[in-house]
Amino acid sequence: MSVQPQPIETVVVHPLVLLSVVDHYNRIDKVSSQKRVVGILLGSRRKGVLDVSNSFAVPFDEDDKDPDVYFLDHDYLESMYAMFKKVNAKEKIVGWYHTGPKLHPNDIKINEIIKKYCNDSVLVIIDAKPKDLGLPTDAYIAVEEVHDDGTPTTRTFDHVKSEIGAEEAEEVGVEHLLRDIKDTTVGTLSQHLTTQVVALKSLASKLQDISVYLTQVTDGKLPVNHPIIYQLQDVFHLLPNLSMPDLMKAFTIKTNDQELVMYTASIIRAVIALHSLINNKTTNRAAEKEGSKKVEVEKDDKEEKEKDTKEDSNKKDVKS
Repeated sequence: MSVQPQPIETVVVHPLVLLSVVDHYNRIDKVSSQKRVVGILLGSRRKGVLDVSNSFAVPFDEDDKDPDVYFLDHDYLESMYAMFKKVNAKEKIVGWYHTGPKLHPNDIKINEIIKKYCNDSVLVIIDAKPKDLGLPTDAYIAVEEVHDDGTPTTRTFDHVKSEIGAEEAEEVGVEHLLRDIKDTTVGTLSQHLTTQVVALKSLASKLQDISVYLTQVTDGKLPVNHPIIYQLQDVFHLLPNLSMPDLMKAFTIKTNDQELVMYTASIIRAVIALHSLINNKTTNRAAEKEGSKKVEVEKDDKEEKEKDTKEDSNKKDVKS
């Protein structure tokens, strides 16, 4: 009896895959007007987590007007996979990617082709030029959609959680790449604040999407999706109840303590700066005094030498 593998719950994309996809997109964008590129994802699967650790590009072309007209080079795919298999036999075909940035009508048909090499093929849309805040990856898996009116089932994509993950060696490589990107003149505090601002903007955009979705559901423009409603309800239940006096008091005490620390630190910083300024002025004043004394001593020595030379000359004249 064959054991059914655990359904894919999370797709972990490694930095090497992101770099390869961006390089693939930039190379094709320079020589062609193709809007998206397609490639194969390699990796492994364990306990519901799909680890995408490598990828390679595949020649692909399509007609923008007719989604049924497209070309995917099978021979190139098989030859490339054979070479990758010789290098690392543990990495197997786990799905495919394209640069989207959204789903296309012919993605289901392309996914059926990739399923010849992988039964549970996963589609990962990697946005090479992200404009919105958040992760540039979206993972999907093909499922059978059952209709309530009794019509035949159709194949569609179901969204799967995706995240960016890396091993220790990959983290070191990414840090070396970021050294050329980050501005070394900017302090860690400003970088931390910038990261916080970006995170808050991303949160605001997600809340805006939730608001738009709920508005369309209440207006009858979209059908009610119970799993989404349940997840939103869980999110709202996790929010703290700010109407409780004890909780408000705890927030106030915590905020006051943090502001007290910041205020004290600001005062100490100002005192240290003034102390350094006074020391600097004292040092400069002492240096100026020593310099003026040195000039006076040199002037006196010069005058004494001139006086001695005059006296010697007068004595010589008297003798003559």
